Amino acid sequence: MKPIKVLFVCLGNICRSPTAEAVFSDYAKNSKLNLQVDSAGTGAYHIGDPPDPRSIACASLRGYKMSHLKARQIQVEDFYEFDHILAMDESNLANILDIKPINSEAKIELFLNYSSKKLKDLSVPDPYWSGEDGFNTVLDLIEDASKNLIKYYQDRNL
Repeated sequence: MKPIKVLFVCLGNICRSPTAEAVFSDYAKNSKLNLQVDSAGTGAYHIGDPPDPRSIACASLRGYKMSHLKARQIQVEDFYEFDHILAMDESNLANILDIKPINSEAKIELFLNYSSKKLKDLSVPDPYWSGEDGFNTVLDLIEDASKNLIKYYQDRNL
């Protein structure tokens, strides 16, 4: 069976999207689903850099490994390679939709559409300018949405 390829996207690909990649990859391993996971940024600010050390530290405390990841920028090819492209916020969603090729069949939406919480704002907040609490909030939101995204795929026998 062909794998479902999932891409998480934020701005610089050093905080939110690599955290989502690490968490969702961990959940995917335990789901028995055939999933391939990656992350990217809409901006070219940190290409080749590892995730933010604060993201790595917070994720590590919860058992997620992400220090091996490297930032990259979303490319046109991604729209043909990935089945599901999940934006961390409205701004990045708009940027993704601006560069999406007309003939791409990738499903593109906000990641927090899969949250079980009743949120006023479906954006994963950027923790870059915040303290440790911001990184923990990001992890809480990503863990919740990841569980529900796994369930979404399982319910559809994908």
